[in-house]
Amino acid sequence: MTRHPGWPAELGPLRVAGGLVSLRSLRLRDAAAWSRLRLQNREHLEPWEPTGESPWEMRHHISVWPGVYSSLRAEARKGHMVPMAIELDGRFCGQLTVGNIVRGALRSAWIGYWVAKDVNGLGVATAAVALGLDHCFGPVGLHRVEATVRPENVASRAVLSNVGFREEGLLKRYLDVHGRFRDHMLVAMTIEEVPGSVSDRLVRSGRASWV
Repeated sequence: MTRHPGWPAELGPLRVAGGLVSLRSLRLRDAAAWSRLRLQNREHLEPWEPTGESPWEMRHHISVWPGVYSSLRAEARKGHMVPMAIELDGRFCGQLTVGNIVRGALRSAWIGYWVAKDVNGLGVATAAVALGLDHCFGPVGLHRVEATVRPENVASRAVLSNVGFREEGLLKRYLDVHGRFRDHMLVAMTIEEVPGSVSDRLVRSGRASWV
């Protein structure tokens, strides 16, 4: 069975205003927590996520999780993806995914994330992305990580800026989101731009502390 060095994994914790933030590999038993949060947070999440082929309620019913989890695990075992749960004080509160991992001369991937509305503004997403980036530039062995974000998504742009991403340009009508093709900002970071670690940078800025 093929596994790459970045999965499975447990990362953190980092202490932020909201509590202790950590990352761990997704589990089959995350079904109830995942479904509950996705259904409860539809209004918070749907405006920023790719348009689905079926209704939100159907795509996030608890019965769907085994198939979602199996697909993510299969991609992780092939070394194409690192799917992680975000936990706050040991409670499932979101998800972080490193995807489209390319090896060889490129050694790159994208990073994406979501967190529940009730932990917004508490430093949770920022800490989770910092831990994820350190994992990418460490055990996963990447040189470059990029992310895309809608210009209107002020909260997510702040997260990406806080961990040190730099803007590279605007992707016109890049992705079908909420029923229409939307512009997205492309941001990126390479390992040369990370002296020490991204988490260390966050700690030095006063946004987090080590436990």
